[in-house]
Amino acid sequence: MRSHVVHFTAPINSHTCGQLIDKCSQAIQQGADELVIKIATMGGECSYGFSLYNFLISLPIPVKTHNLGTVESMGNIIFLAGEQRTACHYSKFLFHPFHWTLNGAVDHARMSEYAMSLDYDLQLYAAIVEERTRGAAEPLDVLDCLTASPRILSAEEALSSGVIHTVDCLGMPSEAVNWCVHS
Repeated sequence: MRSHVVHFTAPINSHTCGQLIDKCSQAIQQGADELVIKIATMGGECSYGFSLYNFLISLPIPVKTHNLGTVESMGNIIFLAGEQRTACHYSKFLFHPFHWTLNGAVDHARMSEYAMSLDYDLQLYAAIVEERTRGAAEPLDVLDCLTASPRILSAEEALSSGVIHTVDCLGMPSEAVNWCVHS
């Protein structure tokens, strides 16, 4: 099996979204049988996180995701795109309320649009987490994490909540082709 490993150590934004799509596309064009995406991110923009999730689950080869140490916020959505998900023993997952940075004056119509979009993103995030962790021994109350009570999961807690399938440091096969996405 020819594995391609993409090391994603970046915030989630338009630039890194484009880079990850490019690296994954190149890997497939070069005959990858599987993609392993090793992630270390503090999160980023919702629109690009959801776009990457949809891109990754649509790929014609198996995608595995691995937490290198910290996967936070919107990074959880990208992480959950993996068919097989692993994390190092000393890693964490952070789920917390959304926030937006607004610059300058905002009228009532624009504020309503922002609130609608924020609510929609919240429901979309919760639906993805619920779908990808269905059947977990201890389901995560993600809506509570996103609206009121931030939560950090250890690797063991991520395992029991269905966020990961295995605690594993996931060594790198010497024959794997490696790609990097960083800011």
